[in-house]
Amino acid sequence: MPEHPTRPRRRRAALAAAALAVAGLVVGSLALVARDGPGQAPRSAVVPPAGPTTAPVPTIGTSVSTLRSAGVDQARVAPAGSECQRGAGRAVPVRTARELQRALDKAARGQRIQLADGVYQGEFVLRRSGTASQRIALCGTRRAVLRGDTLKEGYVLHLDGADHWTLSGFTVTNGEKGMMADRANHNVVQDVAVHHIGHEGIHLRNFSSDNLVKGNLVHHTGLRKARYGEGVYVGSAHSNWCQHSGCKPDRSDRNRILGNRIGPEVTAESVDLKEGTSAGTVSGNTFTGRNMTGADSWVDVKGNAWTVQGNRGSLSPQDGFQVHVEAPGWGRGNKVAGNSGDLGPGGEYGVRVDKDAGGTVVGCDNRISGATKGLSNIPCH
Repeated sequence: MPEHPTRPRRRRAALAAAALAVAGLVVGSLALVARDGPGQAPRSAVVPPAGPTTAPVPTIGTSVSTLRSAGVDQARVAPAGSECQRGAGRAVPVRTARELQRALDKAARGQRIQLADGVYQGEFVLRRSGTASQRIALCGTRRAVLRGDTLKEGYVLHLDGADHWTLSGFTVTNGEKGMMADRANHNVVQDVAVHHIGHEGIHLRNFSSDNLVKGNLVHHTGLRKARYGEGVYVGSAHSNWCQHSGCKPDRSDRNRILGNRIGPEVTAESVDLKEGTSAGTVSGNTFTGRNMTGADSWVDVKGNAWTVQGNRGSLSPQDGFQVHVEAPGWGRGNKVAGNSGDLGPGGEYGVRVDKDAGGTVVGCDNRISGATKGLSNIPCH
């Protein structure tokens, strides 16, 4: 769907004395407070969540049953082999929102910023960069919750020209956009829970290339506007190129979207790949289209030379996968193969391809039930 242009607001200079949240994480409720002052609230204290300003966020955490049904272990910090799992790098522990932004502002190559469990209220910006051999890591458990101020505007976590970061394990919630990357390359976003977001969950934009988005759980997006509630969004609509990429195609290239659980309650496409982007991969993901009211397919491909393979979806108001030509020269040379799923009632095509999307290959090995009009509107190979 078209991108909704917004600008991030300034991070607040001072935070409230306490950020309150209830995490529905193990049994019952656990109250955790991240404050600018020393110490934490007693663990025995149970307090109501700090309410968002636009739409309700039922819980800051995600329930054990929901995570288990999605195949995700909430207690896991990060997949094996990551900087967070190995505990690599010089550790910088943080316990408050102010400490977190200070650590991000001073982050050095090879450093690991470790989030204590709790709620970090505000909007957070990463501007420093690591290197291929000395990455910077931001690590936490699902109980470490980065919570924005409002669903109306702002990015909860913004990679602004930051390269070679690993972001792993924590939760992002209650912002207009969850995680945004601008001019950010060679980053890894893994095992992060992104939920209850006004628009899109994770967005790679403005020449953000060679990033890996892997093993994340994204749900309850589009709470402000359903048509902007994509799970993972790559690039920019051509109508926004002058705003984000100097009136040139937003070449956010070679990004990999692998093994994520996207949905339920993701109101637009699970993955939207914009014109201007090229040569990326969408593979091994699971899409749940329940309450997809702002789009009509799990994946929209509008760029060139994307591979969409080995994904599984359930429930779509129309098609499983779509390939579109939104701007001259784009929507070409894409491959959609080896995917499976069930469109449910109202399904039409497993894969729908615009007639001028030259060079697009639809594999005959796609297995999508509920496609009342057939596997594809073009011959499969």
